Amino acid sequence: MTERAPLSRKLSAIAESATLKVDAKAKALQAAGRPVISYAAGEPDFATPQFVVDAAAAALTDPSNFRYTPAVGLPVLREAIAAKTLRDSGLDVDPSQIIVTNGGKQAVYQAFQAVVNPGDEVLLPAPYWTTYPEAIALADGVPVEVFAGAEQDYKVTVDQLEAARTERTTAMVFVSPSNPTGAVYTPEETKAIGEWAVEHGIWIISDEIYQNLVYEGVRAVSIVEAVPDAAAQTILVNGVAKTYAMTGWRLGWMVGPKDAIKVAANLQSHLCSNVNNIAQRAALAALSGSQHEAEEMRLAFDRRRRTIVAELSKIEGVTVPNPLGAFYVYPDVRGLLGREWAGKTPTTTLELADLILEEAEVAVVPGEAFGPSGYLRLSYALGDDALLEGVQRLQRLFAS
Repeated sequence: MTERAPLSRKLSAIAESATLKVDAKAKALQAAGRPVISYAAGEPDFATPQFVVDAAAAALTDPSNFRYTPAVGLPVLREAIAAKTLRDSGLDVDPSQIIVTNGGKQAVYQAFQAVVNPGDEVLLPAPYWTTYPEAIALADGVPVEVFAGAEQDYKVTVDQLEAARTERTTAMVFVSPSNPTGAVYTPEETKAIGEWAVEHGIWIISDEIYQNLVYEGVRAVSIVEAVPDAAAQTILVNGVAKTYAMTGWRLGWMVGPKDAIKVAANLQSHLCSNVNNIAQRAALAALSGSQHEAEEMRLAFDRRRRTIVAELSKIEGVTVPNPLGAFYVYPDVRGLLGREWAGKTPTTTLELADLILEEAEVAVVPGEAFGPSGYLRLSYALGDDALLEGVQRLQRLFAS
């Protein structure tokens, strides 16, 4: 018998999402009865606002939602996304420049597919969201990490980007606020990076899904607002998941120049056709309705942010840059490595995260998922009591 043909080499090289892997492990332990507190998932613990759920329920009574609709999204939703893009990103776009996608992840995937050719280098500021390098690889691109540590508040500079640029550089990733660090670039920093990208004709994939989750009076200025000329070579990706606690609804979008949107729309027409119409109607309600509940969630995240930063900072050997956006804290824990804790001496944050889960029953994501070792990501999108209890367990584990 002839041996079976091999699996796809490209897909076989793709790693499982590290954040989802840790979260799944934590949930399995919880299901087994262990009192694990998980900081792993980037998922709000709040319920989707009721008026959004009601809009989805109402959509179920309209038979037109049970049929195929335009692959690029419902026209009325694309109009609402255009209005949001003008309001929050300072960019006036026609709805024809928008594609509604199955969550922000599909928008990220399609953005790279639209602008990356085989062998192209994509500058990837690190720490980075774990999906970016895999999505670049799926487009046959080459991710080029540009690392900025805690001493830089995890924000890369133009000088660093220029040092990494080669004749094969065709695109870069820009994320503010950042997953995993919560860092927010200042308007001046954003402008400098945007002007540099325009000067060199580099595509910008700007992930703005956390743009409404900012604190201390900070505003996450879009790169296309800071540098209007950048709009001709920028794809914005966004969604309702984080701001409106709608992770499971799987509704995102991409905004960009008409030629890039055209090729991405062709891909989506073959990949999945239209996004679930009920979810689209729910997203329309979220974007068009009252923002009161979204603001209440943001205020709760801010309260938790201040708590977790203050409590983690009490642990000797842990440095905690102040995150001004998203719902993550990204402490530098290199001061904990190479020391004995509970009879073990971790030398990497992979080992440290395993020790923390076993000894403190706390799930965190190691820095290796996002770039270099030496860091941990903790999401503070969980209840106040659990958040405090988890950090106190860490304090007890790492007591001098």
